[in-house]
Amino acid sequence: MQWDLGLGGLAVLASVSLGFGVAAGLLVGRDVVYRMWALGITTVACFVFGIFTSEVLFGWATEKDLQPNIDGLSRDEVLLSSVLVTVVVVLVMRYLARRRAARD
Repeated sequence: MQWDLGLGGLAVLASVSLGFGVAAGLLVGRDVVYRMWALGITTVACFVFGIFTSEVLFGWATEKDLQPNIDGLSRDEVLLSSVLVTVVVVLVMRYLARRRAARD
């Protein structure tokens, strides 16, 4: 397998991941520590799933097949996977928070 993701693509992926992490931190509610956990988990998950989406799932596609392609990063596909990852993380963290609050 040949990885063609360049530094520019990695920088875009890192900034997109951080943006979704901040959004998740704002959406989970609760205290600051809980928000920071959501930010960290979502940022790392979006970055990992973004690389997987761009390089494994859509690694076969050429620049003509996938537009826009930023330095080897399939941007639209990465944005879609990041939205899905963020929704899952927020829903799971909110569920766990409610379950913990009901137990206390």
